[in-house]
Amino acid sequence: MTAPVQSGPSHTSGGPGGSKAHLRHYNPYPTLDRPARTSVTSQQIEVIRLAANGFSNRAIGRQLGISEETVKTHMRIILRKLRVNDRTQAVAVSLRLGLISLDEITVPEDSNYDVRRPTDDDPAPQIQAS
Repeated sequence: MTAPVQSGPSHTSGGPGGSKAHLRHYNPYPTLDRPARTSVTSQQIEVIRLAANGFSNRAIGRQLGISEETVKTHMRIILRKLRVNDRTQAVAVSLRLGLISLDEITVPEDSNYDVRRPTDDDPAPQIQAS
């Protein structure tokens, strides 16, 4: 006994739907049902806060009492929700959206924190010939 055969459109173009017309409506970046700010969980915000402070996935896991794989899963979800490609972009967007604040980011003591950017009020640096 053979299975019934269903007739349908011929697929001569090699892709789903048989034509390229479906590609006009294809969105490789699906939109979220809710804004990113409201869909990021408190644990995901904690992961991004620790990432902003330079913690590795392993260190984030130890800090939160979860496995490194769980941290990686959280990061993948965060990247997708914030529509970014890497952790640096995730931190920047999280700051911009107000998910984390600059006050939550610590500056290591051995950093160049005391180096100032020149302002309009600063005199021009003096160049000495040697």
